[in-house]
Order: sequence, then C-alpha cells, then structure tokens
Amino acid sequence: MKPKKTFAAVLTAGLAALALSACGGGSTTASPTTETSAAVAAPSSMPAEPAGEFGPGCAAVPTDPANAGSFEAMAKVPVATAASGNPLLSTLVTAVKKANLVDTLNSAPAVTVFAPTNDAFAKIPQADLDKVLADNATLTKILTYHVVAGKLTPEQLAGTHKTLQGGEITVAGSGTDFTANGAAKVVCGNVQTANATVYIIDSVLMPK
Repeated sequence: MKPKKTFAAVLTAGLAALALSACGGGSTTASPTTETSAAVAAPSSMPAEPAGEFGPGCAAVPTDPANAGSFEAMAKVPVATAASGNPLLSTLVTAVKKANLVDTLNSAPAVTVFAPTNDAFAKIPQADLDKVLADNATLTKILTYHVVAGKLTPEQLAGTHKTLQGGEITVAGSGTDFTANGAAKVVCGNVQTANATVYIIDSVLMPK
C-alpha cells in the first residue's frame, strides 16, 4: 500500500511541474524556450467562454442535466468524477481506479485529458487488456500518457504536447476534426469539467 501512495505523490508533483512549463498551450515548437514563450502569450488569445462540445460521439452523452453523465453535470465536478458518470468512459474509469489515479487527476489544477471510449479499449485483444489492467506500472504509464497540462481549447489543440507520462502526443486537424498520433480520432471534443478539458477519442494511445 505504501509504494502506491508514494507513486501517486510523485505523479502529483509531476503534474504541477508540467503545468508550470506548459500550462498555456502545446503547439509544436523548436525548443523548450520557444514553448514557454508561446505559453505565456496564449491566454490573451483564449476565448472567454468554451466554444462548446463537438463531434458525433457527443450524441451518446445524456442530455438530462440531472444525469451525472450530462455535459452540465460533468462541468461541475473534477475530471475523474465527471468521467465516472459518462456512459462512454466506464472502461477508462475502471482503469483509472485500478491505477489509483482518481485523486491525482481530480486534484490537478488544469489539464487536458484524451479519454478513450469503451469501444477504444475493446479494440485491444481481451487477453492483452487484462494483462495491462493487472500491471499497475504499465497501466499508469498508458493513462498518464493521455494527460497534458493546461486546458487546451480547440484552437490550441493542433500541435505537439508533452504528457504527464513524459512522452509527446501530436494532434493534427482543425475546427471540429482532429486526430491524435495519426490514428485516434476525436469523437466528442471540448468537454468541460471543473479542472479539465476532455477530448474523447476512439483509440487508446500508446507511449513509445
């Protein structure tokens, strides 16, 4: 029990450090210095209000504001809690709980989460998925690879972003059409929670 607690603390510290260096956005840059400058400049161009959710997958989200999985309800609670009410993300929620990352994600100051749907996890052969779910270290690397510092708007989404895991995610596209790492398509984007912006994707991203 003790190592898990320590590991969660390390992850929280990593999130804080990542937020300090990349909190304003993640467009592709030539060097860390350039990235920091872009991050400082980003807030002035940020819209005052989120543009709204987009994508065909949003149709599966409950519309009743009283439902915990609705956009209205998700916007009021932190990201891991919000995901637990969304019918598209039950497998992801199970994985986050197994990796003991609920508190880490809920306490993050501002992040962007690329959230794989249940169908995305279903693309992984069951035997392989079971093996990953049973391996805490591997599961944590995969899940933290889906988390980027800063609440990225759709206008800031295209580009290369450093993840909490330490690797990078490259997003291509514009408007309401985006892919991550050339394969995972955003099926419901710009979903707001109390501490995160969520882009729901149709494939699980794998770190190198």
